[in-house]
Amino acid sequence: QCRKKWNVIRDKIAETNCDIICLQETKRESFDTHFIKNFCPRDFDSFEFLPSLGASGGVITIWKSHLFSGQLGFSNDFGISMEFVSCLDASTWVLTNIYAPCTPAGKLQFIDWLKNIQMPDEVNWLLIGYFNLIRSLDDRNRPGGDVNEIFLFNEAISSMGIIELPLQGQRFTWTNKQHPPLLERLDWFF
Repeated sequence: QCRKKWNVIRDKIAETNCDIICLQETKRESFDTHFIKNFCPRDFDSFEFLPSLGASGGVITIWKSHLFSGQLGFSNDFGISMEFVSCLDASTWVLTNIYAPCTPAGKLQFIDWLKNIQMPDEVNWLLIGYFNLIRSLDDRNRPGGDVNEIFLFNEAISSMGIIELPLQGQRFTWTNKQHPPLLERLDWFF
């Protein structure tokens, strides 16, 4: 069973031809190089992770060290930030990989933390991950959603001056796997 899932992940990584991988909700307390080789092509050889708490959460960022040097900038309950330098042209940027809580109180704590990030304008910054929040009622396939959370999330995004990068390939990123399914877009890229 695990081998089949690992092969699907490895195939998707190869298909995208990516150089950095960000996974959320890993549900793992630890990673090592041997485990990563189960699902990553060989040239993905560096990583940083935030362990899960019990059976939920956890993030990992994995990259090709022959293309980038990476250093952990910070880590907290919501994710990790990596400072990357290109081995090709010495360009630098920060990549923040997020896994936000799903409880109402946890979402409010996350939004408060998010809106208070002070990233200098001159820093190239990518903020990506599973935010567990929607930006509009259209980010669901059925009526519902917490309008206050939507407002607070959009207010945080606006106050930070970040720009959403469009999602490619599908409209929704999460399902409750019930019949009929609830579909939502909970993954965001800024």
